[in-house]
Amino acid sequence: MTFVDILLEPPSYGWQDETGEAVQPSNGEIIRECLRRMNIFKSRKNFLAFFGWFEVLCLVPFFVIFFVKYFSIPLLIGAFVYGMICMGTHGTIWYHRYCTHRAYTFKNKFWMFITRNLVIKVVPEETYVVSHHVHHCKSDQPGDPYNAHLGFLYCFLADTNHQQISQSLSREDYPRVAALLKDTGVVPNTYEQYLYWGSIAHPARVIANWIFNWIFWFGVFALIGGLPLAFALFAGAAVWAVGIRTFNYEGHGKGKDKRTKGTDFDWDDRSINQKWPGYVAGEWHNNHHLFPKSARSGFLPHQIDLAWVYVWILSRIGGVSSYNNSKKEFLEKYYWPYQEKAKEEKAPKQEKTVKHKEAVRV
Repeated sequence: MTFVDILLEPPSYGWQDETGEAVQPSNGEIIRECLRRMNIFKSRKNFLAFFGWFEVLCLVPFFVIFFVKYFSIPLLIGAFVYGMICMGTHGTIWYHRYCTHRAYTFKNKFWMFITRNLVIKVVPEETYVVSHHVHHCKSDQPGDPYNAHLGFLYCFLADTNHQQISQSLSREDYPRVAALLKDTGVVPNTYEQYLYWGSIAHPARVIANWIFNWIFWFGVFALIGGLPLAFALFAGAAVWAVGIRTFNYEGHGKGKDKRTKGTDFDWDDRSINQKWPGYVAGEWHNNHHLFPKSARSGFLPHQIDLAWVYVWILSRIGGVSSYNNSKKEFLEKYYWPYQEKAKEEKAPKQEKTVKHKEAVRV
């Protein structure tokens, strides 16, 4: 058993069967597991699983009030841009490239704090980061917390069912797991607190960060555009909070092999480069799986990468002290060799066509 095998708490239906194949739970089993894990009355250790969907529930009134009372086309466009682009890009900047993969480093805690709270907060770092390390090690394999092969619902409820840290970590292993959240602003529990709460982050700190973040951004939006703008942008955040739970299912071909030669270059898993997540959030997913520690995943001219733009700007104004950019390595190792091979394969066909035309003339 490796370190990555002890990180997450297995669901009641398990990760794999006696033959080593991934367990395919029924939708009923997935829903029952979700309800069990969100039951904070049964166990305080279910806090993070409960809190993720509690935040979504708290966003619903903003969504409803916006459409009932404040709806307008300009505000709808604003909500769309905020939810899809601002929230999406921040997810890539913060949770994905920094918290999980440390693709860049901040000069100091000030810039880390600013980036952490750059948008409305709806995902605790612990929920995302620890499980994402497992995802990269076991992508599309048994134990992958959001294995697309096991269906939409398996991925959609993964934050509840599959992303909780192990509840049986030893005193020696717990600090190693907690270190995965080092320098993310999360103050880790002591081992005794972990045994009590079942998490790295203390619930009081998670709640405090959430409350202050929401108060700040609602106030800022209200000052800029009044209550209509505030409700509109929080409504956009609500859409993103639900939509992000569908991403990995889509980003891994819905469990099918949808990789395309010349577009996708990582053939170790079924991640794919999709234009929509790429353009709105810089999430060129196949490129990312190929170079997970790169602060840039939009390597080709058409692959717009807004997350990389943010990191690059911060590096120019002194907020980011260093970063990894794997574009050159991608081009030299994968893209240019592919282009050369494509030309070589095309040349004999062209030569054969020319000879055929000459024969016809004769």
